[in-house]
Amino acid sequence: MSAVLSARATRVPKSPGFWRETWTRFRRQWLASAALVYIVFLGLVAIFAPAIAGTKPIVCRYKGHLYFPCLGYFRSEWENPIFQRDGFRREFTPKRFHAKDPQSWQVWPLVYQDPYRRVRADEWPGQPANPTHEDGRPNRFNLFGTDENGIDVFAQMVHGTTIALLVGFVSMGIAAALGITLGALGGFAGGVVDMLISRLTEVVLCIPTLVLILALLAVVERPSIWHMMIVIGCTSWTSIARLTRAEFLRLKQMDFVAAARALGLSGFRIVFRHILPNALTPVLVPIAFGVASAILIEASLSFLGFGTPPPNPSWGTLLNAGREDRDLWWLIFFPGTAIFLVVLAYNLVGEGLQHATDPRLRQSEA
Repeated sequence: MSAVLSARATRVPKSPGFWRETWTRFRRQWLASAALVYIVFLGLVAIFAPAIAGTKPIVCRYKGHLYFPCLGYFRSEWENPIFQRDGFRREFTPKRFHAKDPQSWQVWPLVYQDPYRRVRADEWPGQPANPTHEDGRPNRFNLFGTDENGIDVFAQMVHGTTIALLVGFVSMGIAAALGITLGALGGFAGGVVDMLISRLTEVVLCIPTLVLILALLAVVERPSIWHMMIVIGCTSWTSIARLTRAEFLRLKQMDFVAAARALGLSGFRIVFRHILPNALTPVLVPIAFGVASAILIEASLSFLGFGTPPPNPSWGTLLNAGREDRDLWWLIFFPGTAIFLVVLAYNLVGEGLQHATDPRLRQSEA
């Protein structure tokens, strides 16, 4: 009995895994943690944008059926055709619902403002028409004011969050897929394959992203936001590929890889089961910085007038409108602040990940 108790007393507690330790170290950095909370908040705003600001009901019961007209903000095809047949013309008001179906009911967004058109007087009971030009300064009905056409800035910024985050995540998703795949292939295979991939990386590094996007917009007949995402993703993978290649060159010399080869495991299994999970850690940092860079590129192009095609709302487009009319200061202040904060947040998250995963920084802090 005493031997069992002594064995339990001397049992060494299980050490935390790498990812748990990384998360613990990341949470100790209050700036990085606050930035991550802010990014999660923006993600929720992007997902629930039609429920925050819009003129289409979130859910409604109309002629005995439930509909979700607000989904039309994501894709116009998702709006049920019954509203077009009944003459709503994409303008939903409580009066129209009551006139066409007195038994109907609706759940409306928090703010009755549309990111694509001006709200007229009495569309919503007791709400005046949106002011235009210099009269559109912030007020209780237009929290961030209106642009020169009377379109609410707050609604445009809320729905523009979807575009900003979509550009960052999709473009860096493409870049991460290309960079990790090519870097892993070059680092593990070596030889001629590594040389060809390294030369390709150097060629792509010489291509300026903004110039390539402008050239593409001049060639494509109907450019869309997806074209911009693809170009940004296809030109932003080089740093990820270099880091992945360096990690593979280091890890494939380790003892656990030699043991896996001795056991007769295939190269595919060695790469994806043993090397790749250990090589992903340093890749997370450039991905975080890359998302911020992609958002900044999209805002810059929209500011220059080459970004998201109208009528899609964009923070950079609002900045461009404010540049053309300096009296509308709210068109510069609110979108500029949003761009600054989201880029700063992603940079702080990237720096926090770097501090949490880099062993050299751990030793210096110790």
